[in-house]
Amino acid sequence: MSKSEAVQHANVRIRNIGGIDSRDVSLAPGVTVLTGRNATNRTSFLRALMASCGSDAASLKGDADEGSVELELDGRTFTRVLTRVNGRVETSGTPYLRETTTADQFAFLLSSNEARQAVITTHDLHDVIMTPVDTDAIEAEIDRLQTERKQTERKLDELSSLESDQRSLAARQSELETKISDLETERDELAARIDDEDQTVEDQRENQDELDNALGDLQDARSELETVRFRLKSERESVESLREERSDLEDELDSFEAAEVDRESVSARVDQIRTEIEELNTTIADLQTVVQYTEDVLDGKAGLIEDSLASSSDERALTDQLLSTETITCWTCGSDVAAEQIEETTNRLRGVRDERRERRTSLRGELDDLENDLRAAEKSQMHHRNVQRKLDRLEDELESRTEQIASLTSDREELTERVEALETEASELRGQAESDLIELHKELNEVEFSLDRARDDLASVNDDLDAVDEQFDERAELRDHREQLTEDLEAARTRIQSLTNAAVEAFNEEMETVLDLLGYGNIERVWLEQVEQHVREGRRKVMKTQFELHIVRETDSGTVYEDTIDHLSESEREVIGLVFALAGYLVHEVYEDVPFMLLDSLEAIDSERISALIDHFKQYPTFLVAALLPEDAQALDAAYDRVEWGDDLNSSAA
Repeated sequence: MSKSEAVQHANVRIRNIGGIDSRDVSLAPGVTVLTGRNATNRTSFLRALMASCGSDAASLKGDADEGSVELELDGRTFTRVLTRVNGRVETSGTPYLRETTTADQFAFLLSSNEARQAVITTHDLHDVIMTPVDTDAIEAEIDRLQTERKQTERKLDELSSLESDQRSLAARQSELETKISDLETERDELAARIDDEDQTVEDQRENQDELDNALGDLQDARSELETVRFRLKSERESVESLREERSDLEDELDSFEAAEVDRESVSARVDQIRTEIEELNTTIADLQTVVQYTEDVLDGKAGLIEDSLASSSDERALTDQLLSTETITCWTCGSDVAAEQIEETTNRLRGVRDERRERRTSLRGELDDLENDLRAAEKSQMHHRNVQRKLDRLEDELESRTEQIASLTSDREELTERVEALETEASELRGQAESDLIELHKELNEVEFSLDRARDDLASVNDDLDAVDEQFDERAELRDHREQLTEDLEAARTRIQSLTNAAVEAFNEEMETVLDLLGYGNIERVWLEQVEQHVREGRRKVMKTQFELHIVRETDSGTVYEDTIDHLSESEREVIGLVFALAGYLVHEVYEDVPFMLLDSLEAIDSERISALIDHFKQYPTFLVAALLPEDAQALDAAYDRVEWGDDLNSSAA
């Protein structure tokens, strides 16, 4: 992974967190080693750093009412404040991450880290890797895509006869264009004949004054008829343009998908969620305080181990004593309780805490969705109203112009009748030549009337052809959309499997590399295999993907055999757990979300192997912070930054 050369130091300021009174630490990009003995609050520092990123891992110092941690990184400051209110610890501030599930699982690798523990406790490794993946959302997305594709295919079926419709309309268009051309030719010939007849009858007229008046009226009527025809043509062109605009607006309204939101119920749900999140924050903080305090007791940091252990003359290490016959005075009832029993109770508390965190994450997601729905619904409804108002105005204008066309059409019919009547009157006032001329005018009027009708029919056919062309465009868009839906559906169906395959591949590759680096001579290979097994869910059995961990050993004689995790040394189990966490870190690209990787509780691994392990891990995060004992830290590259920790340094700056 490449890291930006422009990354600056990360400055961490801690006040009253865990066992730390006050401490300022500057972390340079690369590896930072926290060196110190046990119980010097190195882990408290790591938990404080986690808290600045948004995790609930940190606890408030027992004698303080308020604690805080500030993280300065890339010119920005991120804060987390812990405040004790009525016996409870509440959190506030603006941490680096909004959601820390993935980082907690695969970047913050403390001793209690779930990915590390999953290998050691043989939990379901597949479920651990897939924890950040919302499989329910993926299944819902698949259902949505399938429904949308079916709807698209139905629309395509409805448009399957477009070619046939287009051919029929094109034939009708050609027929009308030919008819119009013939009528225009006939009209021009009649007009030429009328001009000739006018010249012939000029000297044959009798009752000239009366005839002139009749012909004048006839000319006026024809002129008015021509004006009406011109206005009718203009109005039809305007109506055609308005219809196109109306079609566009109707298409926009048809494609509009109103967000159906019950504002009252959604607002009530938003308030309910916010209240529940506040309650969950309080519960999580309380549980974290109890878990952290219990861990400190078990680690010997709270001074509750039986005095009999402290006064033992045996020179064994404190860890060996705790693993034998350790008892602890319960801080709630005062009785002596086995450490294993307290550890079991603590694990149950961790489970309850994690369930509350998952519920809080779900509620935050639902809250975002509801708020987005409210905003989207308001914006969508406003746009819909604007388009509807514009369409209403256009409908009014279209109605007005349609009425005008009807009125003009009526005027045209009346004028045509009037022209015919005047032609009849004029024919009675002149001789045969005039009668022939009147008859020619009558024929010309009939031809022009037929021409108007043919043009009206052609305009209607052209409108239908334009509509078919638009449907062709719509069909092409639907086909492209169907293809995209098919691709999206395939991607959604393979998303989970792709992540599963990537996790297996990442673990196997990293495990092979790390085994070569650390030189565990009697381990030939450690690898994950993806298998499908029937498991019981409620009253039925279902097929479920699981990971099988294979450990292949080689004896001194060269014999190869498969072993189990239970037979590995603590060092070997810890290494496998860390590599499994690293696989999840890589598969989910955690380095894109948080720049830190934290390592703690590596004492089970020898110094040389710790050094090799850190050298390998450092290539992925921007900041790798490891808490080590001084003797383990000596094996690391001297160029790595070191921050010393001790009881006398808990209130100093580094």
